[in-house]
Amino acid sequence: MARTEYYDDPSAPEPNSLVVAASAVVTDDAGRILLQRRSDNGLWALPGGGMDMTDSLPGAAVREVKEETGLDVEITGLVGTYTDPRHVIAYSDGEVRRQFNVCFRARVVGGALAVSDESTEVRFVPPDELGALPMHHTQRLRLGHFLEGRERPYLG
Repeated sequence: MARTEYYDDPSAPEPNSLVVAASAVVTDDAGRILLQRRSDNGLWALPGGGMDMTDSLPGAAVREVKEETGLDVEITGLVGTYTDPRHVIAYSDGEVRRQFNVCFRARVVGGALAVSDESTEVRFVPPDELGALPMHHTQRLRLGHFLEGRERPYLG
C-alpha cells in the first residue's frame, strides 16, 4: 500500500482517522541510530507504527521495532510527543490519517537485524550521515530532538 505524507500543505486531503502510534530512536554502542527505508514511500524513518488494542504505548514501540527490524529493544526514555495537526498521512486504500505519535528512546537487548515487508533496508546510521538520507520533515524533527540531548521531552 502506498503512503504520501503531507505537512502544512493546503492540498492535503482531510483526515478521516486519528491513530495513536509509537516510534523509537534505537541506538547501538557506537551511538548510531537505527533507521529503516520504508517500502511504501522509499523514505528513511524511525521504526514505529500504530498501537494495537492489546498494547501499552511503550509496548507498541517494542513490538513495532521487532516487527520492522528484527531487533528486541528495551525502552529507556522519552524523546517526545508529536501531535501536529498539519501532519497528514494518506494511504492508497483511502485512509487519511492524523497521527498522534509518542517517540521513545531505546536500546538493543537481542534479536538480529532484518528487513520486513515494511522496509527495503534496515541499518544503524551515524548521526553525521542523517542529513544525506531522504526523510520526511517529521522524522528529522524527532531525530533532532533526540540529538539535542534534551533534559525534558518535546511536547508538541
